[in-house]
Amino acid sequence: MNKYFRHKAFLLLLLASCSRDDQTNVNGYVPTPVTLDIPEVFEQRILNPVIPTNNPLTEEGIALGKKLFFDKKLSANDSQACANCHNPSMAFTDGRQYSLGIDNIEGSRNAMPLFNLAWNYDDRFFWDGRELSLERQTFDPITNPIEMHNSVENVIAKLQQDPEYPLLFEQAFGTTPIDSVQIGKAIAQFERTIISANSKFDQYLMGQTSLTAEELEGFNIFMDEARGDCFHCHGSQNNPLWTDNKFHNNGLDANPLDLGLALASGDPNDNGKFRSPSLRNLAFTAPYMHDGRFATLEAVIDHYSEGLQESPTVDPLMKKVEDGGVNLTAVEKENLRAFLLTLSDFEFLTDPKYSQP
Repeated sequence: MNKYFRHKAFLLLLLASCSRDDQTNVNGYVPTPVTLDIPEVFEQRILNPVIPTNNPLTEEGIALGKKLFFDKKLSANDSQACANCHNPSMAFTDGRQYSLGIDNIEGSRNAMPLFNLAWNYDDRFFWDGRELSLERQTFDPITNPIEMHNSVENVIAKLQQDPEYPLLFEQAFGTTPIDSVQIGKAIAQFERTIISANSKFDQYLMGQTSLTAEELEGFNIFMDEARGDCFHCHGSQNNPLWTDNKFHNNGLDANPLDLGLALASGDPNDNGKFRSPSLRNLAFTAPYMHDGRFATLEAVIDHYSEGLQESPTVDPLMKKVEDGGVNLTAVEKENLRAFLLTLSDFEFLTDPKYSQP
C-alpha cells in the first residue's frame, strides 16, 4: 500500500497497553506448530528465515492471518482489505503508481510487493523503514486516514462481534478476548509464509534449466562493477533475495522532496534513502520506485545508465553519479533487461496458498 509517514506514538502506546493480564487460556488449546518450508535455492546459500520467538508459526495463526489479510472488515467502511493493494495475482502489488484508499484518495507511495519477508534481516519495514517488525507494521495502513481510515478499537470490536473470529483467535492463541497484539501476530504469520523462489534464474541456479546468451550477458553486466554494478544493493547468485534490505539514496532527485528514511530516523544524512526492493517479479510489479515514477523496466535501466542526480546524501555505491550513471549501450540495456526478467516467478501468482480464502 502507499504510505504517508505519521507519528507512531499513539500506536506504540496502544500496542503496549494490550495486556494479556485479563485473558484466560481457553480449554487448554495448543496451536499446531508449523516449520517454514525453506526453498532449496535459499537453503543452499544459508539464508535462514527470521521467526520471532514470541510469534512462532502455527497452522491456526497462519490461517487466521490469511483470513484477516483478505477481510475488508479491517477498513472503516468494509470496502477494502490488505489484498486490495497487495494483490497475489500481481505479486502482492496493485499496478498503480499510488493506491487508492477507502475515500478514493491517492497516497504518495507505491505499493511494495510482499514476499520473502521472513528473510528481512534488517527488520525495518515500509519504504522508509518506519516500523521495526511485521507485527507492528500491520496497523499503519489500517489507521492511515488516506488508506483504510479505521481505528484499532473499531477493528477489534468488529472482529469480536463476528460469528467466526472469536473462535479462530482462541484456536490460534489460546486466549480471549481478541486484542491488537493477536491481530498483528496473525497477519505477520501469514505474511512470513509468502515465499517466491521459483523463477527461471532460481531454476538455473539449481541446474534445472539454462539461460539464453542474452540473459547470461545481462547477468554479467549486473555483476560487473564497471558496467551495471547492481549487485551491491540488489543481491547476486549468492543472495537470491535480490535485495540487501537496506536503505539507499539512489540518485533519483537532487533535492528529494520525500525524505524517506530521514522521516523515521530524524537524521538528515538519511534524506532520500529508501529500501532497496527485491528485483524478484519485476515482470509483475510495475510501476517502479517508492513513488512509482518509472512505468517501465526500460525507464529504470535508463535512470541508472544516464539519469543519476547528485545530492548530499546520494549513496557512495552510485560511483558513476558524476557521469549521470554507468552509461550502458543499447545492447547492454536490452541484455540487462533480459536477465532481470528471469527473476520473475510465474507460479507464485497463482499459488493457492496465497489466494483468497
